[in-house]
Order: sequence, then C-alpha cells, then structure tokens
Amino acid sequence: MKKHYRHENNCLNCGTILEGHFCHNCGQENLEMKESFGHMMRHAISDYFHFDDQFFSTLKPLLFKPGKLTVEYNTGHRASYLHPVKMYIFISVIYFLVLFQTGNDNKLYKIQDGGSKTETKEGLLQANAAIDKTINDPHTGENTILGLKAAKEANIESIKRLDGDTSSAAETDTVLFGVSVGKFKNYDQYLADQKKLPENKRDGLFKKMFTKNMLYYHERFGSQAKEMVIENFNHTIPKMMFLILPLFALILYITFIRDKKFYVEHMIYSFHLHCFFFLFTAFIMLFQAITSIGNSIMQWIYFAATIYIIWYIYKSLRVVYHRSKFRTITKMFGMSFAYFFVFMCCMTIAIMLTILFRPMPSE
Repeated sequence: MKKHYRHENNCLNCGTILEGHFCHNCGQENLEMKESFGHMMRHAISDYFHFDDQFFSTLKPLLFKPGKLTVEYNTGHRASYLHPVKMYIFISVIYFLVLFQTGNDNKLYKIQDGGSKTETKEGLLQANAAIDKTINDPHTGENTILGLKAAKEANIESIKRLDGDTSSAAETDTVLFGVSVGKFKNYDQYLADQKKLPENKRDGLFKKMFTKNMLYYHERFGSQAKEMVIENFNHTIPKMMFLILPLFALILYITFIRDKKFYVEHMIYSFHLHCFFFLFTAFIMLFQAITSIGNSIMQWIYFAATIYIIWYIYKSLRVVYHRSKFRTITKMFGMSFAYFFVFMCCMTIAIMLTILFRPMPSE
C-alpha cells in the first residue's frame, strides 16, 4: 500500500530532526496527517493485521523459494519479513479454519426445528442420503467420515423415535467409543455395577475415567455425543501442532548436529516449513471448495501438490543445511520416520486429552 510521507523533516511526536521516514528517537513514522478517510482506514487495517510490505515480501519466498526465509532470518536480514512466530500463529489460524470449515458441512448435522412429523422424517432421510454421498467421496477426510457416520446414526435414532420405536433395548445398545453408555443412567450407577463384580474383573483407573467422560458426553449431548467428541478432538489438534514444532526442531538439531547450529536456528526452520505446508495446503483446499472440478482432475492436482511439497522440503534442506543431494535424501528419510513417530505420539496425547477431560459447559 502506498504511503504518503510529509515533506518536513521534523518528528511531529518529539520534534527530532529526521534523516528518513522514521524517527530514530521515538520510532514514529513521518506520515502525512491530512489523509483521506479511505487511506486512513486502509492504513489502520494494514497495521492491525500486519498486512504491510512485510507480509507480501514474506509470501513469495515462503511459497516459491525454499529455505530462503530461514537463511535470511539467521543471517540477520529480518526487517523485511514477518517474524516466524507471528507468521505461524496467523497462518495456522487460517489453515485450521479452512480445514474444519471445508471438511465439515454443518448442514448435514443440523435439522431445523419445527415442521410436521412427516416433513422432519423426510428431512432426516434426505440428510442421510447426502451423508452417504459425502462418505463415498474418496477425498473426504477420515475425521470428517467419523463425524458424518455419527450424524447418520443420530438421524437413524431420530427416525426410529418418530416412528414410535423407543424400545428400551435400542437405548441399552447405545455404544459410544466402546462404552455401553445406554446401559447406565449416570456414573454412580456404573460404579454401583462395578462393585458387584469381583475385584479382578473391575475396570482400572484409566477405563473408569474414560467411561465417566463418555457417560458425561452421552448425558449432555445425547445422540450428538460422538459428534461432540470429534469436535473437541479437532479443537485439540492445533495445540498439539504447536507442541510438534519444538520437537521437530529437536529432530533437526540431532540430524544436523555437526553443523553446530543453535537450537533456535532449527526452530526458525521448523516454523517456516510448517507455515509453508499450512498455507500451501490451505490454498489447495480453498481451490477445491470454490471450484467444481471433477474428482479425477483433483486427484492429479493432489498428486502434483504432493510432489511439490516433497521437492520443497528437499530443496529447503539443501539451502539451509548445505548437504549433498544423496545425504539430503537419506536424512529426509530418517527425519520423516522420526517426525511420523512424534506426530503419532502427539495425536495420541490429543485423543487422550479429548476423552479424559470434559468440555467446559457453555453458559
């Protein structure tokens, strides 16, 4: 965005004589005070969201010049680019927002209140037909499929209730992630049932905590319990990704220990690489969401995107760590296995946090 600077060289804030566009005493920019409303608003929004020259000068090397941002930052050329931490926070918010919005069609989960019994049942049947179509789509994510199946089961139960099928057997058979939540009205009844069993057949501490929270989900959310468990898991993923960043930096530190780089230098590369992946895949997801391209063409796009991501990682490692082609490829394989192990451990922690800790009740 073009800025309008004053011709006078005195700082309007502290009166210091200027030798550029910024005051070396207080840091205020020597901008023209009499500006149009539109320019004032654009400037305010630009400052608030950091959509200034730094953003656009960072975007191009981030997407198309692997490793350049990391090298520039570690050599001290930082003023022209966004700070890695700020950039990661901003881009990760965009990525997970796009991921969850494009991966879940809330219309499939909701049924409008009101209407006759026949109209509601017809709506449920139509919703299930739409769910089946989405589940059979090869590009539908695994987490989305789980949520859709839970929604379909809930719709089926609603249809049974509309048809008068409210037998106690149907309620007793309700299972939530392996727990027969329909068998117990609450956690106290579950504990009473446990006391009737021999000590060697009673559930352990972990199983008791898991059952307690599944009963809580079922009691609070009813037929939508599975959907809420999955939704809470989705909210935990961004936190776990922030934990993965320093662990990936540790993998880099061990892999390239002979470089004698500081840990923080590997951390900068970790931020930049994850920012690239999030932003690039967000573009792909948005492209698919706003276009009506056929599945066969999208498969080729996904294939090309995968090749580009692999090449980007390879190229960025060569630029940052200066290894030969062969050594870079071998280290990529080792890093990939280590990263996959770390990723699975973090996702396991995310699952445990989701199923062992209750969501806070909304006021």
